[in-house]
Amino acid sequence: MNKTELYRNAGISEDVFRYGEACLKELEERFRTIDERAEYNQIKVLSAFQSAHVSEACLSGTTGYGYNDIGRDTLEEVYARTFHTEAALVRPLIACGTHALAIALFGNLRPGDEALSITGRPYDTLEEVIGIRPARGSLREYGVTYREVDLKADGSFDLEGIRAAISDKTALVMIQRSKGYASRRTLSVSQIREAIRAVKEVRADLICMVDNCYGEFVETEEPSDAGADLIVGSLIKNPGGGLAPSGGYICGRKECVENASFRMTCPGLGSEIGPSLTLNRSFYQGFFMAPVVTAAALKGAIFAAALYERLGYEVLPDSREERHDIIQAITLGSPEAVTAFCRGIQSGAPVDSFVTPEAWDMPGYDDPVIMAAGAFVMGSSIELSADGPLRPPYNVYFQGGLTWPSAKFGILRSLQSMLDAGIISPDRLSADLKSTCNRTAITVE
Repeated sequence: MNKTELYRNAGISEDVFRYGEACLKELEERFRTIDERAEYNQIKVLSAFQSAHVSEACLSGTTGYGYNDIGRDTLEEVYARTFHTEAALVRPLIACGTHALAIALFGNLRPGDEALSITGRPYDTLEEVIGIRPARGSLREYGVTYREVDLKADGSFDLEGIRAAISDKTALVMIQRSKGYASRRTLSVSQIREAIRAVKEVRADLICMVDNCYGEFVETEEPSDAGADLIVGSLIKNPGGGLAPSGGYICGRKECVENASFRMTCPGLGSEIGPSLTLNRSFYQGFFMAPVVTAAALKGAIFAAALYERLGYEVLPDSREERHDIIQAITLGSPEAVTAFCRGIQSGAPVDSFVTPEAWDMPGYDDPVIMAAGAFVMGSSIELSADGPLRPPYNVYFQGGLTWPSAKFGILRSLQSMLDAGIISPDRLSADLKSTCNRTAITVE
């Protein structure tokens, strides 16, 4: 059985398969670059494991209070060494990325302080944490004020606006690396370095916190290398490598991390307590695998961009741009197209492939959100997944794929679903297939 027949038996038509193969021909150099970066990051992680003296004993867990949890403490040393920070919290107690960010914010802000976002409005789920949307227990209720400076029209930092916005009340500056559900480019580590430098020139004492979700191991540097005092993320995204079943991390300056630890547990105890239970092995192994898993997800994102931009859809970033996170935004133009895309991704998953995703009113969001994620870990977005709010311009956000072949298959299933739903016409696909094959001079067996 050749590959065309293999994919046909898996529900991918010959035209969709051939179209995918033709697009891949133009991505070979991009994929080589991704593999080289993964190699760099893999050795960086491996060196951190060795320097921290990770042993078999570290893979066991603790119960109860978690005192003297060698595995937990060594894992946090591995994260700190990898991200070049003074300290780290890496805990299953942290439920998600939003929770990790909330811990960092509440731990380092006091009544009368001001938090300043310099990347505009933060991700939807943080609005209630901050108090932009009223919520019980928000920072606003504790007397912390909030201001924001939008990015410029070209997606770059408004450095002059940032300098002007910093006041005596400003205590913490928030930077969201990834786009979230906004239609903007993800920020590079180089851009973040420039913004942090501008902030520190005004007030060297300001805490710069970067929401690093979806960005870990995409570049060879992290925002902590660019001067961030705190970087924060989720273990069911890049750094968990698809193996961590829960958790989050906070890395940075020792004082800032300790402040966060007192909010994570309670004052006086901080990071000294919190058992790792039976999770150390999956946390260690997931972090070890994270560079190559992230590379697979990056290839999937670029492949998705290549397929859909050639069919006339607006994609961000496009298939030629440098990448700074694993998210691929595609503007599909209608709720029906977003739904068809997500249903295709779901049908390409290893778990719950038979489930039909529907949009619903999720906590923390103003609009109905549709999510496709047939994952080994529920809600894991380093695994093959796609989601988006059903609001104009009807963007879908694709990310993940534990292996490159599974990411490729899921993307082809999304295209097949769009074709079957009549969103994309067979004639349109055939015409673009002919054009792409002529350009790449490819023949698919």
